[in-house]
Amino acid sequence: MSDQQTSEMARAVQDVTERAQLIFREEIELAKAEMTEKVTKLIKGAVAGIIAGVFALFALIYLLHALSWGLWDVFYDGGDNFWLGFVITGGLILLLGGIAGLIALRLIKKGSPPKPELALEEAQLIKGTLTASPASEPVGARQTAAEARR
Repeated sequence: MSDQQTSEMARAVQDVTERAQLIFREEIELAKAEMTEKVTKLIKGAVAGIIAGVFALFALIYLLHALSWGLWDVFYDGGDNFWLGFVITGGLILLLGGIAGLIALRLIKKGSPPKPELALEEAQLIKGTLTASPASEPVGARQTAAEARR
């Protein structure tokens, strides 16, 4: 090989190396951005849930106390068993708490696990492109990771 071919080959290898490094740096940045977005959504959801819970707790204390006394007065007509109104109210509280807990669980599952799905898919596409044989078609940027593995 001549010196010119060797220098062109070296430049081509250097160019490919620089581009691969750039691609990997961009993939890392994409993963960081995706993780930040998902963690932010989880934190915002948790904070909103805590704030709503605190206000609801204070409001419910008064409302449930009034409900308990009202149930006692309606069902037991002022008898001595006033605690029965509080038992009925307590059961209602547990039911509503269970429903709220299921809703919170569903919302938290939407944001977790905080995994950079787009970055992982893009990394699979890059891997498929780099490992594709020269005779085969290059893997396009719009193909899914599953198509790239075929």
